[in-house]
Amino acid sequence: MVLTRKAALLASVAAICASTVSAQEAFELDVIRVEADEAQEALGNTEITTEEIQARNPSSMAEVFDGESEVISSGGAAIAQKVLVHGIEESLLAVTIDGARQNKSAFHHTGNVLMDPSLLKQVDISSGLAPADAGPGALAGVIAYETIDARDVLEAGQTFGGQATVSYGDNGDSFRRSLTVYGQSGGFEYLLNGVATTGDDYEDGSGNVVPGTEPDLSAITGKFAYTTDDGKRFELAANRTKDNGLRAMQEGPGGLYFARPDFAGVVGRDSVYLPALSERTSYTFTYTDEAPSAAFSPMVQLSYNEQYTEAGAAVGTNDSLSGKIENDFALGNGTLTAGVDFFHDTATPEGPLTTPTGKETLDNIGIYAQMRQDIGDRLSLSYGGRIDSQRFELADGSEYSDTGVSLNAQADVILTDTLSFNIGAASSWGGYELSEASLINLGGAWVYGTPEASRGNNARIGLRYENGPWEASGALFYTKVSDINDVLSASRDVADLTSQGIDASLGYFGGRGFVRVNYTNADVKLDGEPIGSTAYYYGRPVGEIFGISAGYAVTPDIAIGGTAEIALKNDETDGVNGMSSLPGYSVVNVYATYTPPSYQNVEFRLDVRNLFDETYVSRGSDGAGLSNVVALNEPGRSVFLTASIKF
Repeated sequence: MVLTRKAALLASVAAICASTVSAQEAFELDVIRVEADEAQEALGNTEITTEEIQARNPSSMAEVFDGESEVISSGGAAIAQKVLVHGIEESLLAVTIDGARQNKSAFHHTGNVLMDPSLLKQVDISSGLAPADAGPGALAGVIAYETIDARDVLEAGQTFGGQATVSYGDNGDSFRRSLTVYGQSGGFEYLLNGVATTGDDYEDGSGNVVPGTEPDLSAITGKFAYTTDDGKRFELAANRTKDNGLRAMQEGPGGLYFARPDFAGVVGRDSVYLPALSERTSYTFTYTDEAPSAAFSPMVQLSYNEQYTEAGAAVGTNDSLSGKIENDFALGNGTLTAGVDFFHDTATPEGPLTTPTGKETLDNIGIYAQMRQDIGDRLSLSYGGRIDSQRFELADGSEYSDTGVSLNAQADVILTDTLSFNIGAASSWGGYELSEASLINLGGAWVYGTPEASRGNNARIGLRYENGPWEASGALFYTKVSDINDVLSASRDVADLTSQGIDASLGYFGGRGFVRVNYTNADVKLDGEPIGSTAYYYGRPVGEIFGISAGYAVTPDIAIGGTAEIALKNDETDGVNGMSSLPGYSVVNVYATYTPPSYQNVEFRLDVRNLFDETYVSRGSDGAGLSNVVALNEPGRSVFLTASIKF
């Protein structure tokens, strides 16, 4: 695969601070220009590459998005972190891990997808414009996580290897350790990984301990594959990720305690600190043909994903069985991807106040087709559609069904040698949505309102400029998701969510280093009013954010770099549901890496996060600006020392 100039530069910097990825190349269909990295970025489809992930050295999923502006995360421990795209919560996007569908959390005070970044290979984010083959439910876009396989890290001719990493952080005495072993023999390959992060509560920038933030995350992953001599590849992956630290809880219904790990506290309620559990378990089988013909390039996938939450008396399980069969057809100047997919999702309450017990189920089957093609030398198109049919059964036994159509189209037009024009639109049918598992029948049998099917409409238009080492882009975006059901109660009240604004980026990519500045201004409204900071399963008030990233290869053995996030003051929230204005903040993270010349398999790394010891609440955090909530301050200055060795 040919790297773009920007990707090649990032790889040259990151290669000093991480192991080199040397994937075995398989036959690939020609890349259509609208699918190239530069065009996709202008269309709001961002790829966080392997090199960028390695340079950021994330210990949590929130840190994966350092330096970005359109994608941010809420703060706190891993159990509480949520991802937002243009201020819209990930529950309104289609989220996949290695292509497998992920269901949302069972409790709104916890995150939606619990994950450790240790095996993360890349992240693809579509902010609004979701292609038909991205899967169902992509109301406001897509977040697709991809993890590494054994062949991504095995050197040429190597049959066995591994990597061990330890890291210590002084703020909260965090200790992170991971071990990965991998190998191949004949057509068989495997990768096994274990990672754990433990420690104490961290201090904010003012030196105050923030209770309930201790890291206690562990993950175990196994990935196995077999490739036949004629290119038929069978893959099986299994993962279990768990967070089980002491979290803030306050008294709720029935005199029981409910965890709110996304808050530092609730005004007027005493907090106790007890273990809260979030656990995600997944199994995925994938079949692909790595020696396809022009007419037959199939992919088959079957996945099971379960997310269990025990947040005090809020207990529930969300699980999803999903699969798809698709094929790529090479048609002249383009590629047609067509297939069928399905999911069977279940939300099951398991708390002590759930009477009677019951569950909700949601079944979906969809057919789709997406065409990607170059029309001459200057015009490239991507367009497609899907039809989804759903059956929704509530806990009282009532059933609803509906069918909807989704359409999308994107175009990349070369205007001059340096300037390109991008435009796209998508209308995505979301259908029904499960209630929050831990709240179903809480305190008694629910009397339901009538559920409504949701729909998302998205549009984006922008320009991209490239000249030598300089790159710049700017785009206007608009997203509206209509008839979003309230999943926290039986009433099924609906609301409309909009996010509109501008994305801009300016970058310089030289021979040994780069710097890039991203800017996003997202105006997020719920039913026409500025959104609040506890609009669970909707979004958060983002406003204006700058994301900065930079890297420089000092020598072949030493690299330096960093990221920054600058959030401007947001006055739109003043007076909204008891909120005040959200103050601005500036956070800078820097790093340096060193690989001894005689020991190229060893790396030492120094990270200083929040270099200037800023005291702040992340713009994406729950409860920010509310007078009745003590919002979580982020960690103050934190120094991390990391050592890793490949063998």
